Amino acid sequence: MSLRPRSTRASLVTASLTALAVFGLGACDSGSDTGPASAAGPSVIAPGKPGEGNRTLSAEDAEKQRADDDSPNSADVSYARMMIQHHAQALEMTELVPEHAESGKVRKLAERIAAAQGPEIAAMRGWLKTHGEKESDGGHDHAAMPGMATRAQLDELRATEGEAFDQLFLTLMITHHEGAITMATEVKSHGNNVQIEEMADDVVAQQTSEISRMRTML
Repeated sequence: MSLRPRSTRASLVTASLTALAVFGLGACDSGSDTGPASAAGPSVIAPGKPGEGNRTLSAEDAEKQRADDDSPNSADVSYARMMIQHHAQALEMTELVPEHAESGKVRKLAERIAAAQGPEIAAMRGWLKTHGEKESDGGHDHAAMPGMATRAQLDELRATEGEAFDQLFLTLMITHHEGAITMATEVKSHGNNVQIEEMADDVVAQQTSEISRMRTML
């Protein structure tokens, strides 16, 4: 039986190890597309603060940063300004109730509306002040806001007494509340500030309930 020289066996072993190493590298390369880097998702370039360079964030970190940023936008500011005026008209209407209304239910409803919307006006004024915004931008037509009663309708309400007043008050206030809900729903879609969103949620919940109550009183 003939034996191969030692040097020949060593060469075969070396060649086998080299082939295994190459195969192993190939296997690692073929799996790289499904590795941790790919699983993390695409990266996002985030603008830096003034004086700072841009940053590269993972998609997950970029989404988290966006969710944490509740800086007010123009929709938030506009909502606060308009709702102050919207609520103010509701208070103007409720002030007529003690002298003009006949129904005790209407009187109690007006008291609840005033008790809720007065503090809400104060809260929105405080929010605007906190964020360095004026109460009025000087150019918005508040009469065009949804649900607002016209000056003629308010004059008619002032000139009405008893049951006729109750019916007109309820009709105007239902429309007024519906307009407030429309505004609140819009800012929830287009605004960015958490506090404004919470205020809008309160408006939707409270005024939806009051609309249901007023409809049973007509």
